[in-house]
Amino acid sequence: MNNANTPTEDYQFLIKQAIKAPSGHNTQPWIFKINEEKIEISPDFKRSLPVVDPDNRELFISLGCATENLCIAASLKGYTPQVNTTKDGHIFIKLETDKQIKPSPLAEQISIRQTNRSLYSGKVIPDTILDELKETELDAGVGIHFYAKGTKEFDSISNFVVKGNTLQMQDEAFREELKSWMRFNKKHQDRTNDGLSYAVFGAPNLPLFIVKPIISSFLNAEKQNKGDIKKMQSSSHFVLFTTQDNTQEQWINLGRSLERFLLKSTQSGISHAYLNQPNEIKELSVEMTKALNLSEYPTIILRLGYGERQPYSKRIEI
Repeated sequence: MNNANTPTEDYQFLIKQAIKAPSGHNTQPWIFKINEEKIEISPDFKRSLPVVDPDNRELFISLGCATENLCIAASLKGYTPQVNTTKDGHIFIKLETDKQIKPSPLAEQISIRQTNRSLYSGKVIPDTILDELKETELDAGVGIHFYAKGTKEFDSISNFVVKGNTLQMQDEAFREELKSWMRFNKKHQDRTNDGLSYAVFGAPNLPLFIVKPIISSFLNAEKQNKGDIKKMQSSSHFVLFTTQDNTQEQWINLGRSLERFLLKSTQSGISHAYLNQPNEIKELSVEMTKALNLSEYPTIILRLGYGERQPYSKRIEI
């Protein structure tokens, strides 16, 4: 493989691919540092979500997603990655030159993948594609479960999402945290390059004093549930990712597994969005574990289906 770039240029390219990973409220809670033959990814707790993610579980899942993007992209530059994680959540990726390595078929999906919060078409995902997704390699301690629309498990998860919305939207601290990461128009979005853009919700680009109260008015349980019920019914499947022991190491592992799954889904033309409300409220998580007859910790819920491409969330430039 011919590579005329310097290692620093290569590493900067890999970091730019890494930051295309998903994160809660698009907070992008990561810090990158280049050290000779290594790239370090550290948690940025200034971008944590203490209300919705008090244990930083979703934060570390995001770091795992970023790690996997970087490792997959490394194949484009002729590197084999070796990943080591410390107990305090720092991730070190050693990059060794490998003339025999071939570009990963998932690498080109990194820039295409997006969280698609729209209504889907209702079309059922064929078994052939589901079988391929079920073969996604999972890291240690990570599990995956598929639930088709029309099954009692799908309906049960839907009910827990509704309960989760109701509880969260009744929590003023949750609503304030959510609003603090909402970007209400293009000027607001372009000033921060993070957060939940008005565009991904289909809102018009209007002056802040007009659009902010309009969007804020939708932050209530009734409207949130009305929209989510339609979105769930337009989907084909739920996918639930679990961890065996609910540890920081397994959260990072889940992030890496999740990102592989998301890139494979994107490659197959499948849209995805998150419905993590039942996982974010402890009592609902316990109830859902019993209802689904699980022996692991429910951690990430996705809805899958076929949706039209949506605007992309902004990223902070590295």
